[in-house]
Amino acid sequence: MFRNSSNQTLMAYFIIKGISDVPELQAPIFLLVLLIYLITFGGNVTMFLLICFDRHLHTPMYFFLGNLSIVDFSSTTITLHKVLLIFITGDNMVSYMACLIQMYVFASLIGHELLILAAMSFDRYVAVCNPLRYHTVMNHRVCGLLCSCCYLIGFAQVLAPVVIFSGFSCYTSNEVNHFFCDILPLMKITCNDTSILEMVVFIQGLFIITLLPFVLTLIPYIFIILAILKISSGRGKKKAFYTCSSHLTVVTLLYVTFISQYLTPTSYGSINTKKLFSLFNTAAVPMLNPLIYSLKNRDVKSAMRRRLAFCKSMT
Repeated sequence: MFRNSSNQTLMAYFIIKGISDVPELQAPIFLLVLLIYLITFGGNVTMFLLICFDRHLHTPMYFFLGNLSIVDFSSTTITLHKVLLIFITGDNMVSYMACLIQMYVFASLIGHELLILAAMSFDRYVAVCNPLRYHTVMNHRVCGLLCSCCYLIGFAQVLAPVVIFSGFSCYTSNEVNHFFCDILPLMKITCNDTSILEMVVFIQGLFIITLLPFVLTLIPYIFIILAILKISSGRGKKKAFYTCSSHLTVVTLLYVTFISQYLTPTSYGSINTKKLFSLFNTAAVPMLNPLIYSLKNRDVKSAMRRRLAFCKSMT
């Protein structure tokens, strides 16, 4: 259970308790998680390949959407693959290092996703408020720079909590009451002083992960709303709002689940409730993203029809 390293006692492995302990629910939960994972992975990979191979989708908006698809199927894979393996093999142990890696990568991807959505809101602002200069402002260099900053900040902002947690050497248990290695349930089983880590997680979660991307997302939409209100024709207003509706739906869905999962008091709601919000955030939201963009977007539906027609012509 434990191993010695550099005169410290470290956990050799953790036991992931999973989504539910009820034996009768194991098979339905496995089928549900498998179905969600296949839809999420298939939908986001399809969206990514569609954007790559259809030249009509080689625009700034779909460049960011392609990166969002990468983040979605990556975050789902990093969390749900172990859940599925536990159901299949019955082995619910995960090594200490694998647990740290999973925690780091997942938290990084969450931060990156929120920042990508903020970059997409700036893209929508330019498209609505300055359409004549859209391709000049949102050129390849600007898009690449914005995306690179999202990756850099996303992977850098979570380093401090992971480094602090890796220094902990005392645990009351090796059972993680969650379906993957997340920072909050791991903090509950350590007997080290977590006051500094809690402060760092709070500052990181509130200011870097939440407020920064939220403000960067909100400001463009304030200008977008003001610009839409100035449009005289009802048809023009509807068209302007339509260009933002998919993105706005995804942003609202993600922030509601993220705040419910991480920024509510730990005493509010049971751990099972937190698990449900976490499952929705890690599985359902990435699953819904390609559906929202494909069902509400004429360009994506047209691209899908072109790809299907092309595949039929090759047979």
